[in-house]
Amino acid sequence: MNLLAAVAIAALVGGTPGRAEEVRQVLPSGQASAQPGQLAHEKVPDESEIQRFCSNIADAARDRRYALQAEELKQLQAGIDERMKALETKRAEYEQWLKRREVFLARAEDSVVKIYAGMKPDAAAERLAMVNAELAAAILMKLDSRKAGVILNEMDQKAAATLTGIMASAARRVDPS
Repeated sequence: MNLLAAVAIAALVGGTPGRAEEVRQVLPSGQASAQPGQLAHEKVPDESEIQRFCSNIADAARDRRYALQAEELKQLQAGIDERMKALETKRAEYEQWLKRREVFLARAEDSVVKIYAGMKPDAAAERLAMVNAELAAAILMKLDSRKAGVILNEMDQKAAATLTGIMASAARRVDPS
């Protein structure tokens, strides 16, 4: 290994393998390990040694590349999992919204709707103003549109506006968020 280090240092300094006598290895104690004349006597690595060294580290380099790619894939998978979780949350919200809409429309039973349909508009408006706003809106949605319009016309402006807003939200086919 010392021989390879010497050749690498010589290449970095700008020397050639033939000028190996200019390179000295310094030990941690601060003394040179060999005299410049001694390095000249050592064998300079030939091409086959260099190729063996490169082929020996090729597997380690390939393994490191694979490890880096695997880490990047893990990060990408984590991002996809996060997005899937957000999508699943959004889907659950949508299903909840749809269920609330169906429950809302189911509140107005046909019999209750028939009762309000048979009432005079001013009396129906007065009674619907006292009922829960969602229930009143559901009843109005199931009534004939002309009858519902007349009843809304007889109502207080604020109550009519509230019921109209609820009916518009319930009739919307798209998720409100």
